[in-house]
Amino acid sequence: MGVYQGNDLKKITGGKKRRHRKPRKYEMGSYPTNTRISEKDVRKPDRVFGGNIKIRLKYATYANVVDPESKTCKKARILQVLMVPSNPELARHGVIHKGAVILTEVGKAVVTSRPGQDGVVNAVLLKE
Repeated sequence: MGVYQGNDLKKITGGKKRRHRKPRKYEMGSYPTNTRISEKDVRKPDRVFGGNIKIRLKYATYANVVDPESKTCKKARILQVLMVPSNPELARHGVIHKGAVILTEVGKAVVTSRPGQDGVVNAVLLKE
C-alpha cells in the first residue's frame, strides 16, 4: 500500500486549500521499513518508481564495520541499538536507521547506510 506525498494539501497560513486534481502515481511513497535486529537477515525486493527494484532489509544480524584507524572492514554481529539521534523511541524498539549508534562485537559504531533502502548495514567504528 502506498503513501501520498504530494504537496497540494499543505497551507501554512491557516486558510482552506482544496485539491485541484487527483493524486498522481509519481507522488506515491511507502511506509518506513524499520529494520530490526534478528537471528537472520531478511531482505525483501520492492518495485519502486520507474520499474526499479529496491532491496529492503527487514531484519539484520550483521553489519559491515569499518575501522578508520587501521582502514580495515570487518563483518560483525549487531548486539544492540544504543541510540538513534533522530528519534529516541526507535532505539527502545531496536530499529536501525542511518545515524544510529549500534553495539557490535567489535565495539560501538555509527550506521552510515540506509538499511531500509540499501539492503545492507554499513557502519564506522567509534573511538572510545
